[in-house]
Amino acid sequence: MKLARRLQAIKPSPTLALNSRAKALAAQGVDVVVLAAGEPDFDTPDYVKQAAVDALNAGFTKYTATAGIPELREAICNKLERDNGLRFTPEQVLVTSGGKQALYNFCQAVLDEGDEVIIFAPYWVSYPDMVRLAGATPVIVNTREEDGFAPDPDAIRRVLTPRTRAIIINSPGNPTGAVYSRAALEGIADAVRGHDCLIVTDDIYEKLLYTGERLGISDVAPDLVPRLVVVNGMSKAYSMTGWRLGYAAGPRPVLSAMQLVQDQSTSNASSIGQKAALAALKGPPDTIATMVKEYKERRDFFVGGLNALDGVRCRMPEGAFYALADVRGLYGRPYKGKAVAGSVQLSEILLDDFRVAAVPGDPFGAEGYIRMSFATSRQVLAKGLERLGELVQALR
Repeated sequence: MKLARRLQAIKPSPTLALNSRAKALAAQGVDVVVLAAGEPDFDTPDYVKQAAVDALNAGFTKYTATAGIPELREAICNKLERDNGLRFTPEQVLVTSGGKQALYNFCQAVLDEGDEVIIFAPYWVSYPDMVRLAGATPVIVNTREEDGFAPDPDAIRRVLTPRTRAIIINSPGNPTGAVYSRAALEGIADAVRGHDCLIVTDDIYEKLLYTGERLGISDVAPDLVPRLVVVNGMSKAYSMTGWRLGYAAGPRPVLSAMQLVQDQSTSNASSIGQKAALAALKGPPDTIATMVKEYKERRDFFVGGLNALDGVRCRMPEGAFYALADVRGLYGRPYKGKAVAGSVQLSEILLDDFRVAAVPGDPFGAEGYIRMSFATSRQVLAKGLERLGELVQALR
């Protein structure tokens, strides 16, 4: 059967694939430590769930406008002004089925064949493939752990061309957990200021912050706001991954084009979910603070345990809930007659023989690393560390 050529350029999401495999093993009764999925283990707040129940009871189960209900778009504008100092009108906001759809809509609405998008590595696995599905080319700028995974402005300048259509910023980032400093953001701004590319800031982890203050590109370069597209959602901060509620805000022509894509794909996000998202945005901030406090304690425990393992080293993440562990110290060691030679092989050994689901760094542009989520209980994290220790012992 003939399939579209565009599919030949992309691969299945490794995080989704590994998580599915781990869940299948668990369903068979296998005791698997799942550290693969980027999903909070907290329940959705009760006041958010109640808003959905109230919407159901009120019969709010019909189509809405593609862009979202007016009161939610207004609440998103209020949030962006309050938290980010950004002023948008509801006409500049699009409510989507998750932040992922917002990014996909952007790529489909803005990119043509021959266009380029600058992406910093390590990157979220979906960025390059979304660009490719739009017929454009991802241009990867590698970053270094010793620089806090912040990009070198000169490296950005070297790849900027007349074909550069956009640049994507993700801070706190997936998979690194890195938070860009003021100097890092100023460096990015200086590099792109003389170029007319759009700037996409993926802020999905902005509330999950453990050290200091998070700054956005708009805080250091307000002159660039006219070409800024903000993407965010409910999934991480409000533990609403399954609700699939995200949003984008930015220049009206870009958002109108993104809405046109959504008009002919999914139409509106869930009507019930939109009411829940409205409650989340208007709810008490201590809900998030409680989760962040627990994540920080888990981070300290888990990263400390990783750094105690021979051959493993892990930078302390400033945000999100991922530990990106450098496992190159394990490479070359024999296991079952074969030397460990890559993150994919190591992740397979972990799952097959030690029942730990961890994502290889290679699909993130981070070969030599594996990504593990600490958005799970400390009991699970302790079991994961124990089994990782068994792996290290087996590789001696």
